[in-house]
Amino acid sequence: MPILPLKDSGSQSSVPRESQKVDKFPYPDANSWSAQRMILCVPGQILNKILYFLPNIALDDVPIGSDEKFNKELRKVGKIPNFKFKPKSHYEIGKNLNLMDFDVAAKTSGARFVFLKGNLAKLERAISDFMLDTHTKKFDYLEISPPLIASSDAMFGTGQLPKFENDQFEIKFDDEKNRKFLIPTAEVILTNMIREKQLLYEELPLRFVASTACFRKEAGSYGKDTKGMIRQHQFYKVELVSLVEPQKCEEELDRMTKCASGILDKLKLPYRIVELCTGDMGFSAQKTYDIEVWVPSEKKYREISSCSTCGTFQARRMKAKYKNSKNEKNLLGTLNGSGLAIGRTMIAILENYQDKDGSCLLYTSPSPRDKRHYRMPSSAWKKKGGGGGGGGGGGGGG
Repeated sequence: MPILPLKDSGSQSSVPRESQKVDKFPYPDANSWSAQRMILCVPGQILNKILYFLPNIALDDVPIGSDEKFNKELRKVGKIPNFKFKPKSHYEIGKNLNLMDFDVAAKTSGARFVFLKGNLAKLERAISDFMLDTHTKKFDYLEISPPLIASSDAMFGTGQLPKFENDQFEIKFDDEKNRKFLIPTAEVILTNMIREKQLLYEELPLRFVASTACFRKEAGSYGKDTKGMIRQHQFYKVELVSLVEPQKCEEELDRMTKCASGILDKLKLPYRIVELCTGDMGFSAQKTYDIEVWVPSEKKYREISSCSTCGTFQARRMKAKYKNSKNEKNLLGTLNGSGLAIGRTMIAILENYQDKDGSCLLYTSPSPRDKRHYRMPSSAWKKKGGGGGGGGGGGGGG
């Protein structure tokens, strides 16, 4: 490793000689001699600001690639429906039934918002309850009802700040130093529950689940998914968070992915699981599995969950540690995933269970072979504006 000289143009460097040993820097043009010396001679605060923009390092077995074309499909589950008619989109179904209104939402709030009414509003609530009940009763997650506002420290801890500040909804206060943000995902608030804490290994694993509204500006998505509910500024999601010993992160990732995909199994919706490549993963992730559900109107799979292990990356930013069996202090391992996105689950239900007449057949038991089901007729909804009582609730129970 090279030792950089202490003097340059007659000026004395304030960097101690032993700290001038340089390894390879992981960003463009930073491996030249002049770039290395420049970085080492900047004040610590400036250096930290540079380091805060560096993402997590992918695990060795993650596929290498620049975008989604390099992602690896792991498996497909379920049978894609073979309609004898041209399937309608969810927003066509919703608007025809007078249960989904984007025009009024545009007047009250702007683009990328929607009003759900009657049975669709009930279905949204039922899906949330169904997911929470499944994750708490079957998979032993602890349900949390968290705040929907996060501090800048919390947003930094999980990696939303500073790099993705432009995608966040910030709340303006008189005190500019006390910055607050609407949560883009419950991951932020749930993971930060152990911020600056020291746990005992006997307390692990910790598993949290929450159903919350999420808020994103969707910066950089101009022109993408402008119709329907696929990409909204406000949406609802059930979030899973796990806190484990770092060596158990990959095992926990497999478990979390099974918990999330189990919801689709119960709802009998076709999906696939994809391992993301290095260029398609999130900022804080070491490894990510995406669960993508089939959307008939688009004739393709769309993301409905993203499950990631972050290793110790977030714990380091949050100063979250635990004592192992040898009484040694170590950083925690953190994981997060959707279990699932509620709006996209509703999209998949409406489109995969639609009939030619515009109605939607939802089963109130896990198996379609069971005769218990409820048909959501288009005529009744149009006339009554979402009357029909508990049909949406039963269907959402899957």
